[in-house]
Amino acid sequence: MAIELSTKNVHPKERLSFWREIATAKEVDLTASPGFLATLRNQILGTVAVVELDCDPCQIKRTASNIARAGCDHFFLSMQLSGSGVASQGDRVSVNQNGGFVLLDTDRPYEMQLRGNVRTVSLIVPRLGFKERLGAGAETLVGLPVDSGGPLAGIASAFLSMLPSRIAAVDNATASRLTEQVLDFVALAISLEVGRTATLFSERAVALYRLKAVIDSQLCDRTLSPATVAAAAGISVRYANDLLSKEGTSVERYILHRRLERCRRVLEDPAQTRRPIGEIALSWGFSDVSHFIRRFRARYDLTPGEYRRRAQELAAGSRIEEED
Repeated sequence: MAIELSTKNVHPKERLSFWREIATAKEVDLTASPGFLATLRNQILGTVAVVELDCDPCQIKRTASNIARAGCDHFFLSMQLSGSGVASQGDRVSVNQNGGFVLLDTDRPYEMQLRGNVRTVSLIVPRLGFKERLGAGAETLVGLPVDSGGPLAGIASAFLSMLPSRIAAVDNATASRLTEQVLDFVALAISLEVGRTATLFSERAVALYRLKAVIDSQLCDRTLSPATVAAAAGISVRYANDLLSKEGTSVERYILHRRLERCRRVLEDPAQTRRPIGEIALSWGFSDVSHFIRRFRARYDLTPGEYRRRAQELAAGSRIEEED
């Protein structure tokens, strides 16, 4: 089912504020003309969101504040169908047009300048989707422009441009398989552009990826269990545990591991130093704060409070060294 938002029927003087409140919310900061015309269409394909955007020129910024408020552990692939887009992340600047695309990391600040008669198609992909295809260094590929003039990139661009119009006709079972093929295709295009080798998924690897993606997307749900995870991934609990056993874990232990990892990252975030530890634990699916503290200490040899203080001390030490 598609979700569509538009400013066409909004009074021109209220369009920009409407879009900021409804469409971008806390995810990004938007700068544009007061009469900003924009239409956004969001569809879900398996574990991937496919987003079409037609809009006036604008500037989009994802800041450290946005990241702290919204929280997101995804890659964002933006393809420019018309107009031009200048994306910058870290020290890289990518100019995209005529079907070119760029991979951005939503867990790091970035900026996009959209110019001309803008039309884009974007994929919002769980981090695991590209990491398992492009390797542990997937983050090093963000901000690199992929020109649609390349042999495989051109095919990938054409495929992505027609994808939104076909999603509604795809059933759930086919959607899961198609998602993997889309990610394989895009990963191949990116890897060819930068001289890397992409890993294509076997059926078992697809099932494992889908299982992990389901877990990551539902970590905040305190009722999450091996049974609900396996059902959402379309496999049995026994098979889910078998998949994870190759990595020395189980569904229950993996859920705990990912929740602890997410809490640890929040505790390291300078923008969230005043956020209560209990609130952090509950927001990532722990139903008992004492249980969270015990589990955290067993994992990291420090209580959450001690871990946060150490992270602050290390950050302060780094700043002093930079100033010297």
